[in-house]
Amino acid sequence: MRLIDYLDKGASLGPSAPCLTYGGPAKDGVSLSYGEVQELSWRVARALARSGVRPGDKVAILSGNDPVAFGCVFGISRAGAVWCPVNPRNEAAENRELLDLFDCTCLLVQSSFAPLVSRIVADLPAVKTVVCLDGPMPGAVSLPEWLGGLEAAPFEVAPPDDVALLVGTGGTTGRPKGVMLTGHNVETMSALTLMSYPFSPRPRYLALAPLTHAAGVLCFPVLMLGGEIVVMPKPDLGEFLALVQRHRITHTFLPPTLIYLLLDHPGLSTTDFSSLDCLWYGAAPMSAARLEEAITRIGPVLGQLFGQSEAPMMISTLAPAEHFHADGSLARERFTSAGRPTPLTRVAIMSDNGSLLPPGARGEIVVRGPLVMPGYYKNPAATEDVSRYGWHHTGDIGYLDDEGYLHIVDRAKDMIITGGFNVYSAEVEQALMTHPAVQDCAVVGLPHEKWGEQVTAVVQLHSGRSASEDELRAVVKELLGSVKTPKVVQIWPDLPRSKVGKVLKTDVKAQLLR
Repeated sequence: MRLIDYLDKGASLGPSAPCLTYGGPAKDGVSLSYGEVQELSWRVARALARSGVRPGDKVAILSGNDPVAFGCVFGISRAGAVWCPVNPRNEAAENRELLDLFDCTCLLVQSSFAPLVSRIVADLPAVKTVVCLDGPMPGAVSLPEWLGGLEAAPFEVAPPDDVALLVGTGGTTGRPKGVMLTGHNVETMSALTLMSYPFSPRPRYLALAPLTHAAGVLCFPVLMLGGEIVVMPKPDLGEFLALVQRHRITHTFLPPTLIYLLLDHPGLSTTDFSSLDCLWYGAAPMSAARLEEAITRIGPVLGQLFGQSEAPMMISTLAPAEHFHADGSLARERFTSAGRPTPLTRVAIMSDNGSLLPPGARGEIVVRGPLVMPGYYKNPAATEDVSRYGWHHTGDIGYLDDEGYLHIVDRAKDMIITGGFNVYSAEVEQALMTHPAVQDCAVVGLPHEKWGEQVTAVVQLHSGRSASEDELRAVVKELLGSVKTPKVVQIWPDLPRSKVGKVLKTDVKAQLLR
């Protein structure tokens, strides 16, 4: 399936049904129907062709969460071009580097990003067309003008290959790479989503997180069922709670950091969650203690997913029902796992020399199957490196238990070696999160003359709560022993975070080393 097929499948179930709905205060409840999004996609595809965009060319969208912007994705697909989602929260230099790497020839942008575009477009000679989606903008043609004179009649161009989108990996470890995802990858991800989680006809999905990330690709299985996607332009948790109740939301996605904030929100206890079938969580490890709290207060609807850009979303899953035993008791021993590998995906644990390890042994998590990307765009060396021994290497350290549940211990790059012992930062973070005063935390290794690296923790407390350094160290020591106990604990008012809410350990470490 191509990306456009998800929209057309949903439209075949009823073109007048709501497809993309505004979830912001200004236009809350205003919807584009499936038929209207189809018509937009036909016109956008025709406009792309008229602008010289050929099949296989790369077209980027630089926008906040917006129904029209996301609707243009299907016009790109219908033109046989490749969608390049660009995170609007990136710095200008990073976006310039990504657009250059992707060989983008056309950029669709919201007017609020005009200053950013003005700083980078001169350095992007391949970009021949800039279209402003929501008004006038210097150096750009407005969307109505660009679409002018084009009929909303069926139009479709065959692509040269199966590449559907290019996703940037981010440049935290060097120059960013472009992940090539094919129609087959997205089809596999969508099928696994529908296999793994509860769905009923015409689900209603609330997109708070950026549509350039997990929240965006989760739209495709919803569209297959003729569902409605309620798009939030800004991540406001009070508005999120109101929209869940007002639109009778059935599915949504939040990273753990936002779930922690949601649990502390005063509006949580008065929100009606009875419509919710699944609240996906993922993109970072979640505290087992806070997960239990979320299940207790929100309902038995929490569903975990584990994936990465190179194997999107569904390497392993823990469906809402799997958070419980058959007798209805909480399956707490699974809360620190990432669920079981999905049916179309092989997952194994590999040693440094390429040997596959038995259950319980720790090593790198490797993956095979149709979920895995064909490679990095114009980077055969990186593709070869990440595909060693015939498996995709995730860069995560973990193990499979005797029941087949996957446990992610840490990112390989975040492992701390202290006094000759391997200490996994995520394990220490889980221990710290069991303290009721801890809202979030980060554990890193700092250079130490005697130990090589010193386990160091930075903790953010709940508002109005207190905890001493000795108290927090004692919690870890009791659970994990003295070797893994942080030698230093600092309490910060907030932690540095990425555009999608992940704690930035590189920034934490840099601040500690100042």
